[in-house]
Amino acid sequence: MTKLSELEAILFIVGEEGTTIEELSALLTYTREETTALVAELAASYEANDNTALHLFETEKQLVLTTKKELAPIVKRYAQGTSNTLSQAAVETLAIIAYKQPITRSEVELIRGVQVSGAIQRLTAHQLIEEKGRVDGPGRPILYGTTSHFLDYFGLRSLNELPDIQDIERSLEEDAPLDLFFDGVHEGENI
Repeated sequence: MTKLSELEAILFIVGEEGTTIEELSALLTYTREETTALVAELAASYEANDNTALHLFETEKQLVLTTKKELAPIVKRYAQGTSNTLSQAAVETLAIIAYKQPITRSEVELIRGVQVSGAIQRLTAHQLIEEKGRVDGPGRPILYGTTSHFLDYFGLRSLNELPDIQDIERSLEEDAPLDLFFDGVHEGENI
């Protein structure tokens, strides 16, 4: 593996939260100068190559791997999808966020055991979750929580009206239909 591959892998894994030169330097065990030079080289390689969709977006402090602006129409079509229904992964992610908020993406991944950035992007696009702040710590990861649209959609006045976890567990043990969480959803309505 090359140094550029290692850098690209870290940028891919951190996802939309991005990272800093300092964090990259520490993770890759390179000096700040080496890391800065690698970042510049990777960004230039993306710009020079029309066969890649990737772009390295740099703010004053954060580096985020994104798609090129020219691809916005196709990315938007994908995000809107042919259907407005949520996948099982998105529903599971939403339930975790609803009950554990505020929670970071990595905490949700720890609970689910799989990567959830796609589900989080879809839930954000549907305005069911939003950024609720950031953790004071390395990388300052985003904290997610539900929105007022989430409450409206599920017919809840507050999060206190969410079904009790023990009721859900009993329902699952009895193989009863899991209508507890979805009682507020209008029949036939998609998200």
